[in-house]
Amino acid sequence: MFSVVMTLCGLTMFTGCSSDDNDTEEPAQPMLQDGEWTGSGEGRSGSIIAKVVVKEHQVAQVTIVSQSESVFAQDAINSVVAKAIGRQDVMSVEVDGVSGATLTSTGVIGAINMALQAAMGKPADAAMNYKDGTCDIVVVGAGGAGLSAAVAAAETGSLSIVVLEKQGIIGGNTNYSTGGINAAETDIQRELGIEDSKQLFYDDIMRGGKYENIPALVRNFVENAPITISWLTDMSADLTDVGLMGGSSVSRTHRPKGGTAIGPHLMKVLKAATDKENIEIRTSNKVVGLLNDGDAVTGVKVQNADGSTYSLRAKAVIIATGGFGANLAMVARLQPSLSGFATLNHPGATGDAFDWVTALGGATIQLKNIQIHPTAEATNHILITEAVRGNGAILVNHAGRRFVNEMDTRDVVSAAILAQESAEAFLIFDQGVRQSLASIETYANQHLLLQGSTLAELASLSDIPVSALTESVSRYNTQQKNGLDEDFGRSATEMTAALETPPYYAVRVKPAIHHTMGGLSVNTETQVLRADGTPIIGLYAAGEVTGGLHGANRLGGNGVADIVVNGRLAGQAAARHCNP
Repeated sequence: MFSVVMTLCGLTMFTGCSSDDNDTEEPAQPMLQDGEWTGSGEGRSGSIIAKVVVKEHQVAQVTIVSQSESVFAQDAINSVVAKAIGRQDVMSVEVDGVSGATLTSTGVIGAINMALQAAMGKPADAAMNYKDGTCDIVVVGAGGAGLSAAVAAAETGSLSIVVLEKQGIIGGNTNYSTGGINAAETDIQRELGIEDSKQLFYDDIMRGGKYENIPALVRNFVENAPITISWLTDMSADLTDVGLMGGSSVSRTHRPKGGTAIGPHLMKVLKAATDKENIEIRTSNKVVGLLNDGDAVTGVKVQNADGSTYSLRAKAVIIATGGFGANLAMVARLQPSLSGFATLNHPGATGDAFDWVTALGGATIQLKNIQIHPTAEATNHILITEAVRGNGAILVNHAGRRFVNEMDTRDVVSAAILAQESAEAFLIFDQGVRQSLASIETYANQHLLLQGSTLAELASLSDIPVSALTESVSRYNTQQKNGLDEDFGRSATEMTAALETPPYYAVRVKPAIHHTMGGLSVNTETQVLRADGTPIIGLYAAGEVTGGLHGANRLGGNGVADIVVNGRLAGQAAARHCNP
């Protein structure tokens, strides 16, 4: 279980930022007022609108007026709505971490809470019209990179920090992340008896990125990764389970106990840290441009939910807006071969920041390096984490045959799947793999798994030749026990267990747009650079919005590592700029 506490920024103490003309005083009376109230939140597939009826100062009825979530998420919607009935305040709801509809649940909670805020006379950010103001540091984007940056900056001293998020909820693509955080030479690895080295980690990243990576960025990342793991665990993050992801030589992907999804857990930890540091977060506030004074960035121009704009001036700006994987037109323009591909990204990953930065002379790098993830569920385009393969699953085609080393890098596995019939494959695993990884329960609750009591039954359900599937699994099991994959070179370390514990499972998968490796050009201080390599004063960036770290291909587990490692470094660098 993990707790999803969705409180809107109308409840946050506005201690971080001064405003020239901005009344954010909250009424002292928290009682719900009778009537009908409406609110909105962001689910997995878009906005969710909820109407709340309050009678005798408590919630009497909740109606979801509009939503575009998958049919698989309806149970989660119903569960949250049921928990809202009878409430007399905003929701603080425990949502089952393996329910399979976490993003939907948080969207529904957000919509209900916005309505309840209005019923208490506490307007949510979407109902506020912020005016011109000032602060020390503005962070653009409230995902893992943005909140890491905000917390790290706040830890350095008494700085006023405002985080701006264009979506109605925080988290961005971090909410979707299931894998973990890569780091080498960590205390947790040592406690588990895992031998690793920063040099081996560096070599894996460079090889996986086809040596298009910027070496200085990779070295800086590798050196700071174990420090960041300790920083997160000091904030009560659970990173005690260490698994293996594609392209890594050893197990170094840190995640919660049992292999639970890292993203929601990380956001819970970081949100608690921002609350502790009294960091102001404004949702439904879209940055539309940068302010500058000559060569220096001096703040941002922001659009309120009603379309009005205001200026927020600051000593430093950190861009943590994520990539552009949901901007399918931009993806197709940069990589025509990806035209028509589905995306695994949240709707806000549209690459807005590139226009603001290039307008001031900032440079971009490697924008054509766009990664597709090999295992997206073929119908609903839901990410099936690489950790399923890391814990033992294999891939077979429609003929029931293996065709690739399942633990090769994402580009190699994706290309191999695209070469199969219908450009898709089946992920095959057994009950042992399912029990080894809590995140698989997510897929079960989303009804994504085909299940057979025998391999023959599974083959029949999957429309795969029975003899071919049973032969493929039998051959793999023999090779696993011998510690040698004669067919595709999967290492003994990567073949963690034989697949022989019924029932058996299959998921139909195909590649989908996952990560954009290119982005803003930055140095090891996270400063945004011009084409000539000089930094733009006062402007920093971290996470998927930047380029150069991953090269031509990102390793599984390096995405979340990137946002927390470089988010933390960006916050520290911006703080030094404010207090030289």
